[in-house]
Amino acid sequence: MAASASRPLRVVLIEDSPILCAMLRDMLGELDGVEVVADADDEQGALAELEQHWADIAIVDLELRQGSGLGVLSRLQAEPERYGRPRAVVFSNHGHSTLRTRCGVLGVEHFFDKSFQMDELLEFIQAAASRH
Repeated sequence: MAASASRPLRVVLIEDSPILCAMLRDMLGELDGVEVVADADDEQGALAELEQHWADIAIVDLELRQGSGLGVLSRLQAEPERYGRPRAVVFSNHGHSTLRTRCGVLGVEHFFDKSFQMDELLEFIQAAASRH
């Protein structure tokens, strides 16, 4: 209850699949104290939305329509003051150890595999909202 009384946890969703993006937007929107403030399907669009909205959390897919999620994460790390220092989590099908390590170096807080960790992603966001 306390989370909904204060400002909601603001999420920017960076996902190139329109179907998955819409599904995630709906599922996240049903969580108490969570607001999806923007979404983008490419690197430049993602950076523009992050700069405009100063989200609390960015959910980043690594494969995007143009550019990459790694490019987004690199810019977030290089210019945190420009983007409001959002916490970054990755939601991707590409979870081999080299990529996970690279994401960790870029400040990613958690890596969720799209194939089987949708529930864990939602639980993570809900927990973040309850502590927000």
